[in-house]
Amino acid sequence: MSAIVSLLRGVNLGAHRRLKMDDLRKVYDSLGLQNVQTLLQSGNVVFTTTKPVTRLAERIEDAIEKTFGFHSDVILRTTAELREVIAKNPFAKRPGMEPSKFLVWFLAGDPGPEASEKVLQIKTDPEELRIADRELYIYYTAGMARPKIPMALIERTLKTVGTGRNWNTVAKLLEIAEFIAS
Repeated sequence: MSAIVSLLRGVNLGAHRRLKMDDLRKVYDSLGLQNVQTLLQSGNVVFTTTKPVTRLAERIEDAIEKTFGFHSDVILRTTAELREVIAKNPFAKRPGMEPSKFLVWFLAGDPGPEASEKVLQIKTDPEELRIADRELYIYYTAGMARPKIPMALIERTLKTVGTGRNWNTVAKLLEIAEFIAS
């Protein structure tokens, strides 16, 4: 049975688009997904399924909208894909890299080589940006408290939405996915 990591965009960040993780798990259960687990309060859901994942993100988005009254983009990664995200970390060999300053921005779609090249030309100092397939790797050298990186411009350039997770969360999601898949 394969495990899937589901990342919701823009939930529980302010007074709007609030949802409880217990209620969110019930939505996933109602779709016939199994072993549903959440991590933190920011829309991280890990589950197993034997069903095809075709259009699964859309089905989850529709169920969230119906249940909670707002749309949230849902981005899915398999356990193998998440393992690959970690393996491709372009900052892995950097001495003194602090995981608390490192974010992976998961994209809903592959922007393609032309858009990827354009995004790398955007001034992001002091943050450092790398892209690999459907992920942006962002290192916030001065910390994440007051980022300078223009995420709205980056998403417009890539022509796809995304959602970010810090490095520690990415590692924990993989750990959960591997556990429930075994």
